[in-house]
Amino acid sequence: MKITYSIVVPIFNEIDNLPELYRRVKEVLDSTGQPWELILVDDGSTDGSTERIHQLADEDPTVRPVIFARNFGHQIAVTAGLDYSRGAAVVIIDADLQDPPEVILELAKKWQEGFEVVYAVRAEREGESWFKLFTASLFYRLIYRITDVKIPLDTGDFRLIDRSVVSVINNMREKHRFLRGMGAWVGFKQIGVNYKRAARLSGETKYPFNKMLKLALNAITGFSYFPLQVATYFGFISAGIAILAIPLVIIERLTGSQAFYGQATTLIAVLFLGGVQLISLGVLGEYIGRIYDEVKGRPLYIVREAPKKDE
Repeated sequence: MKITYSIVVPIFNEIDNLPELYRRVKEVLDSTGQPWELILVDDGSTDGSTERIHQLADEDPTVRPVIFARNFGHQIAVTAGLDYSRGAAVVIIDADLQDPPEVILELAKKWQEGFEVVYAVRAEREGESWFKLFTASLFYRLIYRITDVKIPLDTGDFRLIDRSVVSVINNMREKHRFLRGMGAWVGFKQIGVNYKRAARLSGETKYPFNKMLKLALNAITGFSYFPLQVATYFGFISAGIAILAIPLVIIERLTGSQAFYGQATTLIAVLFLGGVQLISLGVLGEYIGRIYDEVKGRPLYIVREAPKKDE
């Protein structure tokens, strides 16, 4: 039987959300009258989510579990879901139900109109602190301005992707993944759908500030040379300050001024230039580290158990 919709859900310690997630997804997808599958990717859960996923799969053959050998991270879990998906359209959605499954019907409608990537735009956000809202807004706008591809503002991974686009993304096997950037980079016919993001049903966020910062770093280094350019700008500014300071120091010395005698000026200059050099080396180190990860050629993830991809 040919699958129309594949629903990919990364799972990490979401045992309390799984029953309601399954119920709402099933209700929405059954209403389409089309064949569908629910791919639950267990990203090394330790709260009993793995057993609950197995239980759902035993009760309903539309549930296809993909169980990781350990925790590999959200973006890798979504990648595995794309790898194992069989549908003509693939929907990525989180398990916390902040992205309502009912919105899938709106995404599907745009897909049926001919769009190949339909991303959900967060018009409103419930149950999030001012700090979370501020940092999220800053993150999206920073990425939009400095990356080489224009990633739509206020969008996450919640989206519907046509099979033709999924095939392209599945061939992109970089280690440090930023899927919403990859989705924008591939092009195709894209459109956004506004929706109201709900509060998390249960549990804690899986994207605290440190993980958001890591995701931002992956986005910037994966789709922009801006940090390398900043290092160059610092170098030119430092050199310019030094060139301008030379005649000033000569004049002060000739006029007998005591302003530039002693070691203080030399020490400040050395510290300033040393700081610029360390910043530049740190930026270079980030890019070299990513090159190192790529050339090792390790698999993106290790699956402990999963159905065959063509079943």
